[in-house]
This record gives sequence, C-alpha cells and structure tokens, in this order.
Amino acid sequence: MPPLTSWLVLAILVLAAPTPPARATPVASFHAQREFDYFALALQWPGTYCHRTRHCCSSNACCRGSNGPTVFTIHGLWPDYNDGTWPACCTKSSFDPKEISTLTNALEQYWPSLSCSSPSTCSGGKEKHGTCSYPVIRNEYDYFLTTLNVYFKYNVTSVLNDAGYVPSNTEKYPLGGIISAIENAFHASPLIVCSKGSIEELRLCFYKDFKPRDCAVGPDIKIDMVTSKGSCPKYVSLPEPVSRFH
Repeated sequence: MPPLTSWLVLAILVLAAPTPPARATPVASFHAQREFDYFALALQWPGTYCHRTRHCCSSNACCRGSNGPTVFTIHGLWPDYNDGTWPACCTKSSFDPKEISTLTNALEQYWPSLSCSSPSTCSGGKEKHGTCSYPVIRNEYDYFLTTLNVYFKYNVTSVLNDAGYVPSNTEKYPLGGIISAIENAFHASPLIVCSKGSIEELRLCFYKDFKPRDCAVGPDIKIDMVTSKGSCPKYVSLPEPVSRFH
C-alpha cells in the first residue's frame, strides 16, 4: 500500500473540481434533474460506526482487526441542492470497477465499506451520487480521484488531532471547539452528525470550484449544524476505533 504522501502527490496532479453537500430528501431517480448547487464530502468516524458491528464479512473494513481504519474515512461526495434536497441516480450508467483499477488500493484504505449490506439498484456511490456530478465531474475515474484529492487536501483527522481532539473512550470534547477547529482550518462551517453522543459523521461542503463553503443552508447556521439527524450534545465523544476479526 503506497504511503499517504504518494497519494498527496497524486492529488496535486489532478484537475481541480467541485465537491458535495448534506443529506435530506432525494428527487425522483432516472429523470432529468436540475444541476446541483454544491458538493458535500461526507466523512465517517470508524470508532463510532464499528462499535455497532455485530456481524463480520470480508467487505467490512471494521473487521480487519489491527488493519482496520483509524482515521475519518470517506462516505461519499454528494451533489446537493440549497433547498435541502439532493439529486440521485441521474443516469442509468453502471459502475465499472476496471475504470478505477489504479485507485483500488487508495479506495480500500480511505473509502472502505463499514458494513456488510448488499447494495441494491442505484445505491452505490458512483450510480447514486457520481452520476449527478455532471458537468463538474464527467466520468467515473474523475469522480473517485477528485473525491480522494479533496479528502487529502482537507484532512479532518489531522486538523482535529492538532487541536487536541484525539480518539478516546473516556474523554468528551466540546462540540463548539471541534467546529471551531474545522472553521479555523478551512474557513467554512462543517455539519456534524452524532449517534448516542459520539461523532458519527462530519461533512465538509464546497462550491463547484471546490472552494470551501458553509454546509448549513438554513437561516440559523449553528443550530442547523449541531441538530442534524443525530442531534449532537454540547460535549461529544470520539471513540477509539475497535479491532474486530471476521
């Protein structure tokens, strides 16, 4: 597996493109859908996700034991609308793994599955979200490479570690402090989703030129950010990733 620095070098060589926003209500699938407004890069915290793992399988990165993820991993790059809805399955093009064969190692490490669920029609990241990234991102390879590049450039794990927010099964951190650390680093407000008081997902939002923007689209940004579907408390935990074996 190439070191992270190798992928950072790769990222520099890639076209600068836009990134995705937050979840709400999808519009009808396979119909002409209007062009999206912004991108949301959704990142998942394995310490929270993997604590819920009850069944292991070969595709679940939570079951890799000591080789499991220990940083925020990619959940998806999502095109969203400013009204809170989002496009999905914009074309009937099928995912072709051969198109991204040179990215396989990086995707397995930084964009792993954290479950054993079987994807249904138009549920994969490329079919559901990637096909709606046009005209900013025009093909499968660019969708995945662009997502990796944005992920490396805006390294949430490093920002939080540098600010003293490190994984812990005993510490609780002020949610406002975590938000401020992200805002100071990227000059835009994230959206945070919690599960039982633990950070489950953190989303960074971008304009179509991939410059950071605030994720919240409601009138009260701070309230919108911290009362996402998980309803984060004022103090949140960042559980240490667990090691499981299949």
